[in-house]
Amino acid sequence: MTIPIIGVTTYHGNSERGLPAVLLLRAYIDALILAGGAPALIPSDLTEDGRQSLYARLDGILLTGGGDIGIEHFNGALHPRVGEVDAARDTLEFWLLRAATRDGLPFLGICRGFQVFNVVLGGTLYTHIKDQKPGAIKHDYYPDHPRNLIAHQVKVNEDSRLAAILGTVVLDVNSLHHQGAKDIPLALKPVAYAPDGLVEALELPGHPFGLAVQWHPEWLMDQPSARRLFEAFVEAASKT
Repeated sequence: MTIPIIGVTTYHGNSERGLPAVLLLRAYIDALILAGGAPALIPSDLTEDGRQSLYARLDGILLTGGGDIGIEHFNGALHPRVGEVDAARDTLEFWLLRAATRDGLPFLGICRGFQVFNVVLGGTLYTHIKDQKPGAIKHDYYPDHPRNLIAHQVKVNEDSRLAAILGTVVLDVNSLHHQGAKDIPLALKPVAYAPDGLVEALELPGHPFGLAVQWHPEWLMDQPSARRLFEAFVEAASKT
């Protein structure tokens, strides 16, 4: 059996000794390997030729969490909390997602990846939920809490592909984001919601596997539903 190659987006940072590094938290890799995939890390400063050459070899793409998207991409409201913007990463991930939606390549977005999904298809974001969404609950349980802290429940639409994958319509999830989906484009289907009404999952109808979640299932792999999500993604990638 051929193991599907899953491209995984990364971010820039420094090593413990202050040297430039390409970084990614191990939890994403562990989740993909457990699900039967072969992760391939994608540096964000690839040339266009490099992006195209690598993309042609991928069976799926995992868009990971991280810093904020540049507000110029969605006419977002400037806020002091907007930070860790990486223009090269925006360029790479926007390119990858446009290609994957066009070509039917399976992809899974997590947290920032969920937000990239919404923006690339024409949606907008709250650049700081607490100050911009009336009645919002707390969503930014970081960095002072464990990443697997259960923050709130999410209700999933019964008729959604996500519900069929997870095997449940009510989830206990973590919450590590200060931004969120505001306007949802017509091309996307919102399929899960936080208690305050914030959209927590999106699907691309008609796509072999075009799905994104706002929470971090890679830190909740003790939950059967989180394992099913990664397994379904890797299974879809194995069919490309």
